[in-house]
Amino acid sequence: MGHADVLRTIREAEDAAAAAISKAESDATSIVQKARLKAAESLQSSRSESDAEAQKIVTDARAAAEKEAGKVASNGDAAIDEIHTSGEKNRAKAVSTVLDAFRA
Repeated sequence: MGHADVLRTIREAEDAAAAAISKAESDATSIVQKARLKAAESLQSSRSESDAEAQKIVTDARAAAEKEAGKVASNGDAAIDEIHTSGEKNRAKAVSTVLDAFRA
């Protein structure tokens, strides 16, 4: 093998190495871009799931609070009705007592 052949072989090896390095850098860049895209999609998906779960918790809490408020309102209405009924029963007696007090 002559001197020119050796130099040509070296040049071809250098060119092949440069091409391999360029391809490896391109592949690495592509892998990083795909990983970033996948991470962004995963983050967005997690946020959506988190928002949906938070909304469900709020909805459930609101329903429980409304149910409890309904019970409290019902108890309050019953107490008011009892006070009115008691007042009506004792009204005649109260009027009589007040009138007796004025007459005395």
